Amino acid sequence: MDINVSRETSERLCVFHDLVLKWNPRINLISKSSIPELWSRHIWDSAQAYPIVEDWNTWLDIGSGGGFPAIIIAILAQRQNPGGRVIMIESDQRKAAFLRTAIRELDLNASVKVSRVETTEPVGADVISARALADLTELIGYAERHLNPEGRAVFFKGETWEKELARAQETWSFSVTSHKSKTNPAAAVLEIKEIKRV
Repeated sequence: MDINVSRETSERLCVFHDLVLKWNPRINLISKSSIPELWSRHIWDSAQAYPIVEDWNTWLDIGSGGGFPAIIIAILAQRQNPGGRVIMIESDQRKAAFLRTAIRELDLNASVKVSRVETTEPVGADVISARALADLTELIGYAERHLNPEGRAVFFKGETWEKELARAQETWSFSVTSHKSKTNPAAAVLEIKEIKRV
């Protein structure tokens, strides 16, 4: 990964890794089959979003679930952007409890809203992210609601990302840069801005 990770940051990532393993049997934060690949499939996969956006004050992650990418972004920001705040929206009370535990134990500049993204008051975020939450067309609708006018979205998409992109362009006008995933060559991290409804 092209991310400069200090020893302190690396230690925090290890603490979070262990927290996920501790909580997972109770609330299924990640699938059992992906546990052996927790570092590559979840932690480093999430971390690749961080260098895409440089200047931000508020990073909103929607459907935060097990904290990917939200907690990873907040850990990286501790050293590189200490004034940056990560806000997570998660509707599942148990997953929100896990996220709050991680925030407390890692002393992160972050918070959790227990609600649904479509009914949450607009945040006016600089960045919005989502991983394994919804179809791209739906995600862009959430981005339009919660981003400030100069903001950008960072959405993780799997092997069908080009089809999703084509469908989204039927409903929305936006500029997009696709960043090839560093953990899955067939996947992409889509950087989207200048969103307008067609």
